[in-house]
Amino acid sequence: MRLDLQRYFKHYKVIFLILFCFALGFASKTFLEKSSFKSKLIAQDGKVVNQENLNVALKLSEAFSYLAEKAAPAVVYIETERTVTATPFPFDLFRDPFFRNFPSLPRYKERGAGSGFIVSSDGYIVTNNHVIQQAQKITVKLLDGRTFPAEKIGADPLSDVALLKINAKNLPTLSFGDSDLIKTGEWVIAIGNPFGLTHTITVGVISAKSRSGIGISDVEDFIQTDAAINPGNSGGPLINLKGEVIGMNTAIFSRSGGYMGIGFAIPSNIIKTVVEQLKSKGKVERGFLGVTIQDLTPNLAKVLGVKNVTEGAVITEVVPNSPAYKAGLKEKDVIIGFNGKPVKNASELKSYILITKPGTEVVLDVVRGNQVEKIKVVVGSPPENAIFSKAEVEEAREILEQLGFDVEELTPALAKRLGLKQTKGVVITEVIPESPADYANLTPGMVIDEVNGVKVSNLRDFIKGLKKAAQSKTVLLGIKVNGGRRFVSISLEGM
Repeated sequence: MRLDLQRYFKHYKVIFLILFCFALGFASKTFLEKSSFKSKLIAQDGKVVNQENLNVALKLSEAFSYLAEKAAPAVVYIETERTVTATPFPFDLFRDPFFRNFPSLPRYKERGAGSGFIVSSDGYIVTNNHVIQQAQKITVKLLDGRTFPAEKIGADPLSDVALLKINAKNLPTLSFGDSDLIKTGEWVIAIGNPFGLTHTITVGVISAKSRSGIGISDVEDFIQTDAAINPGNSGGPLINLKGEVIGMNTAIFSRSGGYMGIGFAIPSNIIKTVVEQLKSKGKVERGFLGVTIQDLTPNLAKVLGVKNVTEGAVITEVVPNSPAYKAGLKEKDVIIGFNGKPVKNASELKSYILITKPGTEVVLDVVRGNQVEKIKVVVGSPPENAIFSKAEVEEAREILEQLGFDVEELTPALAKRLGLKQTKGVVITEVIPESPADYANLTPGMVIDEVNGVKVSNLRDFIKGLKKAAQSKTVLLGIKVNGGRRFVSISLEGM
Protein backbone atom coordinates (compact mmCIF):
# COMPACT_ATOMS: atom_id res chain seq x y z
CA MET A 1 0.00 0.00 0.00
CA ARG A 2 2.83 2.37 0.97
CA LEU A 3 4.53 1.51 -2.34
CA ASP A 4 1.37 2.48 -4.28
CA LEU A 5 1.17 5.82 -2.45
CA GLN A 6 4.79 6.56 -3.19
CA ARG A 7 4.18 5.83 -6.89
CA TYR A 8 1.07 8.06 -6.80
CA PHE A 9 2.88 11.02 -5.25
CA LYS A 10 5.79 10.51 -7.61
CA HIS A 11 3.44 10.79 -10.63
CA TYR A 12 1.75 13.77 -9.01
CA LYS A 13 5.06 15.59 -8.60
CA VAL A 14 5.85 15.02 -12.27
CA ILE A 15 2.46 16.31 -13.36
CA PHE A 16 2.77 19.31 -11.02
CA LEU A 17 6.25 20.09 -12.35
CA ILE A 18 4.98 20.00 -15.95
CA LEU A 19 2.05 22.30 -15.11
CA PHE A 20 4.33 24.66 -13.23
CA CYS A 21 6.77 24.92 -16.15
CA PHE A 22 3.91 25.54 -18.56
CA ALA A 23 2.50 28.29 -16.33
CA LEU A 24 5.93 29.87 -15.95
CA GLY A 25 6.49 29.88 -19.69
CA PHE A 26 3.10 31.40 -20.37
CA ALA A 27 3.68 34.09 -17.75
CA SER A 28 7.12 34.87 -19.20
CA LYS A 29 5.67 35.19 -22.70
CA THR A 30 2.97 37.56 -21.47
CA PHE A 31 5.53 39.65 -19.56
CA LEU A 32 7.86 39.96 -22.56
CA GLU A 33 5.04 40.94 -24.90
CA LYS A 34 3.93 43.72 -22.56
CA SER A 35 7.42 44.89 -21.66
CA SER A 36 9.93 46.96 -23.64
CA PHE A 37 11.82 43.76 -24.47
CA LYS A 38 9.19 43.04 -27.13
CA SER A 39 10.65 45.48 -29.67
CA LYS A 40 14.32 44.61 -29.25
CA LEU A 41 16.41 41.97 -30.91
CA ILE A 42 20.08 41.16 -30.57
CA ALA A 43 21.89 41.23 -33.93
CA GLN A 44 24.86 39.09 -34.82
CA ASP A 45 27.23 41.99 -34.18
CA GLY A 46 25.83 42.44 -30.70
CA LYS A 47 24.02 45.72 -31.46
CA VAL A 48 20.42 46.26 -30.48
CA VAL A 49 18.07 46.67 -33.39
CA ASN A 50 14.67 48.21 -32.94
CA GLN A 51 12.04 45.98 -34.55
CA GLU A 52 9.70 48.90 -35.05
CA ASN A 53 12.35 50.71 -37.11
CA LEU A 54 12.82 47.59 -39.19
CA ASN A 55 9.09 47.52 -39.82
CA VAL A 56 9.21 51.17 -40.94
CA ALA A 57 12.09 50.35 -43.28
CA LEU A 58 10.18 47.41 -44.71
CA LYS A 59 7.15 49.63 -45.32
CA LEU A 60 9.37 52.22 -47.04
CA SER A 61 10.88 49.50 -49.19
CA GLU A 62 7.39 48.35 -50.14
CA ALA A 63 6.49 51.96 -50.99
CA PHE A 64 9.51 52.24 -53.32
CA SER A 65 8.55 48.98 -55.03
CA TYR A 66 4.93 50.09 -55.40
CA LEU A 67 5.87 53.49 -56.85
CA ALA A 68 8.42 51.96 -59.22
CA GLU A 69 5.89 49.46 -60.49
CA LYS A 70 3.27 52.19 -60.89
CA ALA A 71 5.53 54.75 -62.60
CA ALA A 72 7.69 52.55 -64.83
CA PRO A 73 5.08 52.00 -67.61
CA ALA A 74 5.00 55.77 -68.24
CA VAL A 75 8.79 56.01 -68.63
CA VAL A 76 10.12 55.50 -72.16
CA TYR A 77 13.42 54.65 -73.84
CA ILE A 78 14.38 57.16 -76.54
CA GLU A 79 16.78 56.29 -79.35
CA THR A 80 18.02 58.91 -81.78
CA GLU A 81 19.78 58.58 -85.09
CA ARG A 82 21.46 60.85 -87.60
CA THR A 83 23.64 60.30 -90.63
CA VAL A 84 27.11 61.77 -90.38
CA THR A 85 29.57 62.09 -93.22
CA ALA A 86 33.14 61.53 -92.11
CA THR A 87 36.60 61.13 -93.53
CA PRO A 88 38.43 58.05 -92.24
CA PHE A 89 41.83 59.12 -93.60
CA PRO A 90 44.32 60.57 -91.14
CA PHE A 91 45.43 63.36 -93.48
CA ASP A 92 41.90 64.52 -94.30
CA LEU A 93 42.28 63.92 -98.04
CA PHE A 94 38.63 64.60 -98.79
CA ARG A 95 39.14 68.25 -97.90
CA ASP A 96 41.41 68.53 -100.95
CA PRO A 97 39.53 70.07 -103.92
CA PHE A 98 40.48 67.09 -106.13
CA PHE A 99 38.72 64.60 -103.84
CA ARG A 100 35.65 66.83 -103.51
CA ASN A 101 34.68 65.78 -107.04
CA PHE A 102 34.17 62.16 -106.02
CA PRO A 103 30.45 61.28 -105.93
CA SER A 104 30.29 59.54 -102.56
CA LEU A 105 31.93 60.07 -99.22
CA PRO A 106 31.95 57.68 -96.28
CA ARG A 107 28.88 57.96 -94.06
CA TYR A 108 27.87 56.34 -90.80
CA LYS A 109 24.91 56.27 -88.46
CA GLU A 110 25.43 58.12 -85.20
CA ARG A 111 23.06 56.87 -82.51
CA GLY A 112 22.19 58.25 -79.12
CA ALA A 113 19.89 57.20 -76.31
CA GLY A 114 18.08 58.74 -73.39
CA SER A 115 14.89 58.68 -71.39
CA GLY A 116 11.54 60.42 -71.32
CA PHE A 117 8.13 60.18 -69.68
CA ILE A 118 4.56 60.26 -70.95
CA VAL A 119 2.45 63.21 -69.75
CA SER A 120 -0.77 62.57 -71.68
CA SER A 121 -2.61 59.41 -72.65
CA ASP A 122 -2.61 60.46 -76.32
CA GLY A 123 1.17 60.31 -76.60
CA TYR A 124 2.88 63.54 -75.51
CA ILE A 125 6.34 62.81 -74.08
CA VAL A 126 8.74 65.09 -72.20
CA THR A 127 12.51 64.73 -72.43
CA ASN A 128 15.69 66.84 -72.49
CA ASN A 129 16.51 68.93 -75.53
CA HIS A 130 20.06 67.59 -75.54
CA VAL A 131 18.71 64.03 -75.89
CA ILE A 132 17.07 64.73 -79.25
CA GLN A 133 19.08 67.71 -80.50
CA GLN A 134 20.18 67.34 -84.16
CA ALA A 135 18.42 63.96 -84.38
CA GLN A 136 17.09 63.05 -87.83
CA LYS A 137 15.13 60.08 -86.51
CA ILE A 138 13.61 59.57 -83.05
CA THR A 139 12.23 56.23 -81.86
CA VAL A 140 10.36 55.68 -78.59
CA LYS A 141 10.16 52.28 -76.91
CA LEU A 142 7.61 51.53 -74.18
CA LEU A 143 7.92 49.15 -71.25
CA ASP A 144 5.56 46.67 -72.95
CA GLY A 145 7.96 46.41 -75.91
CA ARG A 146 6.04 48.50 -78.41
CA THR A 147 8.05 51.01 -80.48
CA PHE A 148 6.85 54.19 -82.18
CA PRO A 149 8.42 56.84 -84.38
CA ALA A 150 8.31 60.18 -82.55
CA GLU A 151 7.64 63.68 -83.84
CA LYS A 152 9.36 66.66 -82.24
CA ILE A 153 6.64 69.14 -81.30
CA GLY A 154 9.10 71.70 -80.00
CA ALA A 155 12.27 72.20 -78.01
CA ASP A 156 13.65 74.90 -75.76
CA PRO A 157 17.46 74.89 -75.65
CA LEU A 158 17.53 77.56 -72.94
CA SER A 159 15.84 75.29 -70.38
CA ASP A 160 16.89 72.00 -72.04
CA VAL A 161 13.28 70.79 -72.31
CA ALA A 162 11.74 69.12 -75.39
CA LEU A 163 8.28 67.81 -76.20
CA LEU A 164 7.68 64.75 -78.43
CA LYS A 165 4.52 63.09 -79.73
CA ILE A 166 3.83 59.48 -80.69
CA ASN A 167 0.71 58.17 -82.40
CA ALA A 168 -0.87 56.08 -79.63
CA LYS A 169 -3.84 56.15 -77.27
CA ASN A 170 -4.70 55.08 -73.72
CA LEU A 171 -1.10 55.31 -72.59
CA PRO A 172 -0.04 55.30 -68.93
CA THR A 173 0.96 58.76 -67.70
CA LEU A 174 2.78 60.57 -64.92
CA SER A 175 1.50 63.79 -63.37
CA PHE A 176 3.50 66.79 -62.20
CA GLY A 177 3.90 67.78 -58.58
CA ASP A 178 4.70 71.25 -57.23
CA SER A 179 8.49 71.58 -57.14
CA ASP A 180 8.21 74.72 -55.00
CA LEU A 181 6.99 72.53 -52.12
CA ILE A 182 9.87 70.05 -52.06
CA LYS A 183 12.16 69.89 -49.04
CA THR A 184 15.82 69.05 -48.63
CA GLY A 185 16.19 65.48 -47.35
CA GLU A 186 12.97 64.30 -49.00
CA TRP A 187 13.06 60.82 -50.57
CA VAL A 188 13.03 60.69 -54.38
CA ILE A 189 13.14 57.99 -57.06
CA ALA A 190 14.92 58.34 -60.41
CA ILE A 191 13.78 56.18 -63.32
CA GLY A 192 15.59 55.96 -66.64
CA ASN A 193 17.75 54.01 -69.03
CA PRO A 194 21.40 54.43 -67.99
CA PHE A 195 23.83 52.88 -70.49
CA GLY A 196 20.81 51.39 -72.29
CA LEU A 197 19.69 49.41 -69.22
CA THR A 198 16.01 50.17 -69.59
CA HIS A 199 13.76 51.19 -66.70
CA THR A 200 16.45 51.27 -64.04
CA ILE A 201 15.25 52.44 -60.62
CA THR A 202 17.52 54.34 -58.23
CA VAL A 203 16.64 55.95 -54.90
CA GLY A 204 18.05 58.93 -53.03
CA VAL A 205 17.14 62.20 -51.38
CA ILE A 206 16.92 65.84 -52.40
CA SER A 207 20.39 67.08 -51.51
CA ALA A 208 19.76 70.75 -52.25
CA LYS A 209 17.40 73.11 -54.06
CA SER A 210 17.80 76.08 -56.39
CA ARG A 211 21.27 75.23 -57.65
CA SER A 212 22.40 77.82 -60.20
CA GLY A 213 25.59 79.09 -61.78
CA ILE A 214 26.63 75.55 -62.72
CA GLY A 215 26.93 76.21 -66.45
CA ILE A 216 24.71 73.33 -67.61
CA SER A 217 22.02 75.43 -69.28
CA ASP A 218 20.81 79.03 -69.43
CA VAL A 219 17.82 78.55 -67.13
CA GLU A 220 19.32 77.10 -63.95
CA ASP A 221 17.26 76.42 -60.84
CA PHE A 222 18.24 72.78 -60.41
CA ILE A 223 17.23 70.21 -57.84
CA GLN A 224 20.34 68.40 -56.61
CA THR A 225 19.96 64.72 -55.72
CA ASP A 226 22.15 61.79 -54.74
CA ALA A 227 19.90 59.29 -56.53
CA ALA A 228 22.21 57.56 -59.01
CA ILE A 229 22.06 59.26 -62.42
CA ASN A 230 24.26 58.11 -65.30
CA PRO A 231 24.49 58.67 -69.08
CA GLY A 232 21.13 57.56 -70.51
CA ASN A 233 19.14 58.82 -67.51
CA SER A 234 18.72 62.23 -69.13
CA GLY A 235 15.05 63.04 -69.68
CA GLY A 236 13.79 60.55 -67.10
CA PRO A 237 11.54 61.57 -64.20
CA LEU A 238 12.51 62.28 -60.61
CA ILE A 239 9.43 61.38 -58.56
CA ASN A 240 8.44 61.87 -54.94
CA LEU A 241 6.77 59.34 -52.65
CA LYS A 242 3.36 60.48 -53.93
CA GLY A 243 4.32 59.27 -57.39
CA GLU A 244 4.45 62.83 -58.76
CA VAL A 245 7.14 64.13 -61.10
CA ILE A 246 8.99 66.88 -59.24
CA GLY A 247 11.94 67.05 -61.64
CA MET A 248 13.55 65.75 -64.83
CA ASN A 249 17.00 64.19 -64.54
CA THR A 250 19.34 66.23 -66.69
CA ALA A 251 23.01 66.18 -65.74
CA ILE A 252 25.61 64.92 -63.30
CA PHE A 253 28.77 66.31 -61.76
CA SER A 254 31.48 63.75 -62.39
CA ARG A 255 35.23 63.46 -62.78
CA SER A 256 34.90 59.95 -64.20
CA GLY A 257 31.92 60.32 -66.54
CA GLY A 258 29.77 58.19 -64.22
CA TYR A 259 27.85 58.53 -60.98
CA MET A 260 29.57 60.37 -58.14
CA GLY A 261 26.59 61.19 -55.93
CA ILE A 262 25.75 64.57 -57.46
CA GLY A 263 22.95 64.77 -60.00
CA PHE A 264 20.79 67.65 -61.21
CA ALA A 265 17.13 67.73 -62.23
CA ILE A 266 15.03 70.48 -63.80
CA PRO A 267 12.18 71.43 -61.41
CA SER A 268 8.70 70.36 -62.50
CA ASN A 269 7.30 73.90 -62.36
CA ILE A 270 9.77 75.03 -65.03
CA ILE A 271 8.99 71.94 -67.13
CA LYS A 272 5.24 72.58 -66.93
CA THR A 273 5.60 76.20 -68.06
CA VAL A 274 7.80 75.23 -71.01
CA VAL A 275 5.70 72.22 -72.08
CA GLU A 276 2.47 74.22 -72.07
CA GLN A 277 3.97 76.75 -74.48
CA LEU A 278 5.64 74.15 -76.68
CA LYS A 279 2.34 72.30 -76.96
CA SER A 280 0.27 75.38 -77.81
CA LYS A 281 2.80 77.49 -79.77
CA GLY A 282 5.71 75.21 -80.66
CA LYS A 283 8.09 77.66 -78.99
CA VAL A 284 8.66 79.41 -75.67
CA GLU A 285 8.24 83.14 -75.08
CA ARG A 286 11.15 84.48 -73.09
CA GLY A 287 11.33 87.49 -70.83
CA PHE A 288 13.78 90.35 -71.39
CA LEU A 289 14.95 92.98 -68.92
CA GLY A 290 17.68 94.71 -70.92
CA VAL A 291 20.62 94.66 -68.53
CA THR A 292 24.13 93.25 -68.43
CA ILE A 293 24.85 91.77 -65.02
CA GLN A 294 27.57 90.08 -62.98
CA ASP A 295 27.84 88.45 -59.56
CA LEU A 296 28.25 90.63 -56.48
CA THR A 297 31.53 89.67 -54.81
CA PRO A 298 32.79 90.84 -51.39
CA ASN A 299 35.47 92.94 -53.07
CA LEU A 300 32.99 94.48 -55.52
CA ALA A 301 30.56 95.21 -52.68
CA LYS A 302 33.34 97.02 -50.82
CA VAL A 303 34.28 99.11 -53.87
CA LEU A 304 30.64 99.99 -54.56
CA GLY A 305 30.09 100.88 -50.92
CA VAL A 306 27.35 98.29 -50.49
CA LYS A 307 27.02 97.27 -46.85
CA ASN A 308 25.28 94.29 -45.22
CA VAL A 309 24.72 92.64 -48.61
CA THR A 310 26.84 89.67 -49.67
CA GLU A 311 24.82 88.19 -52.56
CA GLY A 312 23.10 89.59 -55.60
CA ALA A 313 23.50 90.66 -59.24
CA VAL A 314 25.24 93.92 -60.13
CA ILE A 315 24.00 95.86 -63.18
CA THR A 316 26.98 96.79 -65.35
CA GLU A 317 25.02 98.13 -68.33
CA VAL A 318 21.43 99.16 -69.09
CA VAL A 319 20.22 98.83 -72.70
CA PRO A 320 18.61 102.08 -73.94
CA ASN A 321 14.81 101.97 -74.26
CA SER A 322 14.69 98.53 -72.62
CA PRO A 323 12.25 97.56 -69.82
CA ALA A 324 15.04 98.16 -67.29
CA TYR A 325 15.77 101.60 -68.75
CA LYS A 326 12.09 102.56 -68.66
CA ALA A 327 11.77 101.39 -65.03
CA GLY A 328 14.69 103.58 -63.94
CA LEU A 329 17.29 100.88 -63.23
CA LYS A 330 20.87 102.15 -63.28
CA GLU A 331 24.43 100.90 -63.56
CA LYS A 332 25.86 99.74 -60.20
CA ASP A 333 22.38 98.89 -58.88
CA VAL A 334 22.47 95.57 -57.03
CA ILE A 335 19.40 93.35 -57.53
CA ILE A 336 18.86 91.13 -54.47
CA GLY A 337 15.23 90.07 -54.98
CA PHE A 338 12.87 89.13 -57.82
CA ASN A 339 9.15 89.01 -57.04
CA GLY A 340 9.79 88.00 -53.43
CA LYS A 341 12.48 85.43 -54.26
CA PRO A 342 16.07 86.10 -53.19
CA VAL A 343 18.64 86.62 -55.95
CA LYS A 344 22.00 85.08 -55.01
CA ASN A 345 23.88 85.66 -58.26
CA ALA A 346 23.65 86.80 -61.88
CA SER A 347 22.78 83.31 -63.16
CA GLU A 348 19.79 83.09 -60.83
CA LEU A 349 18.45 86.49 -61.92
CA LYS A 350 18.91 85.51 -65.56
CA SER A 351 16.87 82.33 -64.97
CA TYR A 352 14.05 84.25 -63.28
CA ILE A 353 13.85 86.70 -66.19
CA LEU A 354 13.95 84.04 -68.90
CA ILE A 355 11.07 82.03 -67.41
CA THR A 356 8.86 85.11 -66.94
CA LYS A 357 6.31 85.74 -69.69
CA PRO A 358 6.58 89.06 -71.53
CA GLY A 359 4.10 91.63 -70.23
CA THR A 360 4.36 90.43 -66.63
CA GLU A 361 4.95 93.10 -63.99
CA VAL A 362 7.55 92.10 -61.42
CA VAL A 363 8.97 93.77 -58.33
CA LEU A 364 12.73 93.96 -57.95
CA ASP A 365 14.50 94.52 -54.63
CA VAL A 366 17.34 96.87 -55.55
CA VAL A 367 20.19 98.12 -53.42
CA ARG A 368 21.12 101.63 -54.52
CA GLY A 369 23.75 103.22 -52.35
CA ASN A 370 22.82 101.80 -48.96
CA GLN A 371 19.07 101.93 -49.46
CA VAL A 372 16.89 99.01 -50.55
CA GLU A 373 14.25 100.11 -53.04
CA LYS A 374 11.38 98.19 -54.60
CA ILE A 375 11.20 98.90 -58.32
CA LYS A 376 8.39 97.67 -60.55
CA VAL A 377 9.37 96.49 -64.03
CA VAL A 378 7.21 95.21 -66.87
CA VAL A 379 9.20 92.37 -68.44
CA GLY A 380 9.49 92.72 -72.20
CA SER A 381 10.18 90.48 -75.19
CA PRO A 382 13.79 90.08 -76.33
CA PRO A 383 14.79 91.62 -79.67
CA GLU A 384 15.37 89.13 -82.45
CA ASN A 385 18.53 87.09 -81.88
CA ALA A 386 19.21 88.87 -78.58
CA ILE A 387 19.30 85.54 -76.76
CA PHE A 388 21.24 82.44 -77.75
CA SER A 389 21.26 79.33 -75.65
CA LYS A 390 24.41 77.52 -74.56
CA ALA A 391 23.31 74.69 -76.85
CA GLU A 392 23.09 77.03 -79.87
CA VAL A 393 26.48 78.55 -79.10
CA GLU A 394 27.95 75.06 -78.78
CA GLU A 395 26.43 74.10 -82.14
CA ALA A 396 28.03 77.17 -83.71
CA ARG A 397 31.32 76.23 -82.07
CA GLU A 398 31.12 72.75 -83.62
CA ILE A 399 30.61 74.28 -87.08
CA LEU A 400 33.63 76.54 -86.57
CA GLU A 401 35.71 73.51 -85.56
CA GLN A 402 34.66 71.75 -88.77
CA LEU A 403 35.57 74.81 -90.80
CA GLY A 404 38.87 75.18 -88.98
CA PHE A 405 38.91 78.77 -87.71
CA ASP A 406 37.98 80.84 -84.68
CA VAL A 407 36.64 84.37 -84.30
CA GLU A 408 36.31 87.16 -81.79
CA GLU A 409 33.90 90.10 -81.70
CA LEU A 410 35.53 93.20 -83.10
CA THR A 411 35.62 96.13 -80.68
CA PRO A 412 37.16 99.58 -81.17
CA ALA A 413 40.00 98.63 -78.81
CA LEU A 414 40.68 95.37 -80.68
CA ALA A 415 40.48 97.14 -84.05
CA LYS A 416 43.05 99.69 -82.88
CA ARG A 417 45.37 96.96 -81.61
CA LEU A 418 45.12 95.08 -84.93
CA GLY A 419 45.46 98.26 -86.98
CA LEU A 420 42.01 97.88 -88.55
CA LYS A 421 39.76 100.70 -89.74
CA GLN A 422 36.69 98.46 -89.49
CA THR A 423 35.16 98.52 -85.98
CA LYS A 424 32.11 96.31 -86.51
CA GLY A 425 31.92 92.60 -87.28
CA VAL A 426 34.00 89.65 -86.12
CA VAL A 427 37.68 89.13 -86.72
CA ILE A 428 39.35 85.81 -87.50
CA THR A 429 41.80 85.06 -84.68
CA GLU A 430 43.03 81.60 -85.68
CA VAL A 431 43.08 79.34 -88.72
CA ILE A 432 43.96 75.65 -88.35
CA PRO A 433 46.48 74.41 -90.92
CA GLU A 434 45.13 71.97 -93.54
CA SER A 435 41.54 72.91 -92.67
CA PRO A 436 38.77 74.02 -95.08
CA ALA A 437 39.34 77.61 -93.88
CA ASP A 438 43.04 77.27 -94.69
CA TYR A 439 42.26 75.88 -98.15
CA ALA A 440 39.91 78.85 -98.68
CA ASN A 441 42.86 81.18 -97.94
CA LEU A 442 41.36 82.64 -94.78
CA THR A 443 43.93 84.19 -92.45
CA PRO A 444 43.94 85.71 -88.96
CA GLY A 445 43.06 89.41 -88.97
CA MET A 446 40.43 89.18 -91.69
CA VAL A 447 37.13 90.82 -90.74
CA ILE A 448 33.85 88.98 -91.46
CA ASP A 449 30.93 91.35 -92.01
CA GLU A 450 28.40 88.89 -93.45
CA VAL A 451 27.49 85.21 -92.97
CA ASN A 452 24.91 83.46 -95.15
CA GLY A 453 23.15 86.71 -96.00
CA VAL A 454 23.16 88.04 -92.42
CA LYS A 455 25.00 91.34 -91.95
CA VAL A 456 27.43 90.92 -89.06
CA SER A 457 27.96 93.73 -86.56
CA ASN A 458 28.73 91.55 -83.56
CA LEU A 459 29.08 87.97 -82.39
CA ARG A 460 25.31 87.49 -82.08
CA ASP A 461 24.84 88.31 -85.77
CA PHE A 462 27.64 85.89 -86.64
CA ILE A 463 25.99 83.04 -84.68
CA LYS A 464 22.63 83.83 -86.30
CA GLY A 465 24.13 83.52 -89.78
CA LEU A 466 26.12 80.43 -88.88
CA LYS A 467 22.95 78.66 -87.68
CA LYS A 468 21.73 78.64 -91.29
CA ALA A 469 24.73 76.54 -92.26
CA ALA A 470 23.35 73.58 -90.29
CA GLN A 471 20.53 73.32 -92.86
CA SER A 472 22.20 74.61 -96.03
CA LYS A 473 25.51 72.75 -95.42
CA THR A 474 27.24 75.79 -96.93
CA VAL A 475 28.87 78.83 -95.34
CA LEU A 476 29.06 82.02 -97.39
CA LEU A 477 31.31 84.61 -95.78
CA GLY A 478 31.63 88.30 -96.62
CA ILE A 479 35.27 89.25 -95.99
CA LYS A 480 36.77 92.72 -95.69
CA VAL A 481 40.28 92.57 -97.08
CA ASN A 482 42.84 95.21 -98.17
CA GLY A 483 40.28 97.98 -98.35
CA GLY A 484 38.03 95.81 -100.53
CA ARG A 485 35.55 93.02 -100.03
CA ARG A 486 35.12 89.47 -101.34
CA PHE A 487 32.95 86.42 -100.78
CA VAL A 488 34.28 83.05 -99.63
CA SER A 489 32.15 79.90 -99.89
CA ILE A 490 32.96 76.79 -97.86
CA SER A 491 30.95 73.58 -98.09
CA LEU A 492 30.13 71.52 -95.02
CA GLU A 493 29.37 68.46 -97.14
CA GLY A 494 31.73 65.65 -96.31
CA MET A 495 32.39 66.91 -92.82
